[in-house]
Amino acid sequence: MPSIAENLESVRVNISDAVLRAGRESSAVQLIAVSKTYPSDVICEAVEAGQELFGENRVQEALVKIPTLPGRLRWHLIGHLQSNKVRKALPLFQLIHGVDSTDLARDIDRIAAEEGHHPHILLEVNVSGEGSKHGFSPETLERDLEMLLSLPRVQVEGFMTMAPLAPEAESSRSYFAMLRELRDRMREKTGVPLDTLSMGMSGDYQVAVEEGATLVRVGSAIFGSR
Repeated sequence: MPSIAENLESVRVNISDAVLRAGRESSAVQLIAVSKTYPSDVICEAVEAGQELFGENRVQEALVKIPTLPGRLRWHLIGHLQSNKVRKALPLFQLIHGVDSTDLARDIDRIAAEEGHHPHILLEVNVSGEGSKHGFSPETLERDLEMLLSLPRVQVEGFMTMAPLAPEAESSRSYFAMLRELRDRMREKTGVPLDTLSMGMSGDYQVAVEEGATLVRVGSAIFGSR
């Protein structure tokens, strides 16, 4: 069975190959090692292999785990954020991926002002239209984006999406392309760079890179099955 270090190297090589196929810069993509449910000693194996950016899904789990790990690590919240967890999440995470409504964005902005934070966020877009997924519809995002960009404490860095589960990675391509094209339209409309696109997981991250992802969220391909 491959070690975590070997898995990490394999994922990094795959990302580099996908970047080359897409004609992008080698520094264009960052790997988030999704460490949800994995204990600190397992995460330390990834740290020893040079990984410093990790993603957690639950604020309560991160509250326990992050203080036990090296302070140089960077943490992203990649799961759904409940409004009642915002105050605890803000000091933990450098980027919050799943901001899926104007109400949540306003709550983050208000609490950030109270606590003295300037959070960086991604807006989650449900490009597939699946009822089981959180996120703005593309139409709602286009309508609300100007307001979201005007929030004084929150910095909108870009967008995040999840493709529908499918046995073939290629099935995700159209959804990733839709998010990139939406970002391009919104960039032109607003004049805001919106450079960050968080898309792609263990089963389809190479396709996501080919379609413009700047962050890929990879868990089981690094740490093994949960």
